[in-house]
Amino acid sequence: MRILRSAALVALLAIPSTAAAQGDLPEGWHVRADRPDSDVSEIFFVDMPPGWHVTTGPASIFWNPDMVAGGDFRARMEVYLFDPGTRREAFGLFVGGHDLRGDGQRYLYFLIREGGEFLVKTRQGRDTQTLVDWTPHEAVRSFADLPEGESSMLNVLEVAAHGDHVAFYVNDREVTRIPRSDVQQLGLDGVVGLRVNHALNLHVSALTITPGDG
Repeated sequence: MRILRSAALVALLAIPSTAAAQGDLPEGWHVRADRPDSDVSEIFFVDMPPGWHVTTGPASIFWNPDMVAGGDFRARMEVYLFDPGTRREAFGLFVGGHDLRGDGQRYLYFLIREGGEFLVKTRQGRDTQTLVDWTPHEAVRSFADLPEGESSMLNVLEVAAHGDHVAFYVNDREVTRIPRSDVQQLGLDGVVGLRVNHALNLHVSALTITPGDG
């Protein structure tokens, strides 16, 4: 199992976005905003054991090129959402990343949003294609259901590529699956990373890849 996460444990606290002006990223990581004219200095993305804290800023992807999956694999993300207010911006992970800095960027992404919904899409260059449109599912936990005394809501997202299909899980429950042939042109082998839309405050406590059946 390849794991990119820190070893120590610290409190998961909301981080003011003003710190983003530093423009620093964790070692080995890259960021790309959806819009070329976006100001990525508005993004705050730092090591915060265990994992990373991110506050956006423009909608962006984050990746470490050492995190690569191929063949049959399971990519897993543990993510805590802090108070989104009235916003229902999406967040999650992507797989099959290629040319992430170039005009030919491509990847498959799996997102959730406040209100208990999930989405599966692909990006190839400037074009996106919806494979599974926004769909409600009881497995997706909303911040609105946060227990008293807690400050963030945990969801665990997984993309499992096995044989002729790709399955998508939220909190250990399969929410949908698609034939692998549906993304044959895109391909699933490639970089695994994070996708976070604008104006969100998250803590990603783990991002892992397990080869084979997982």
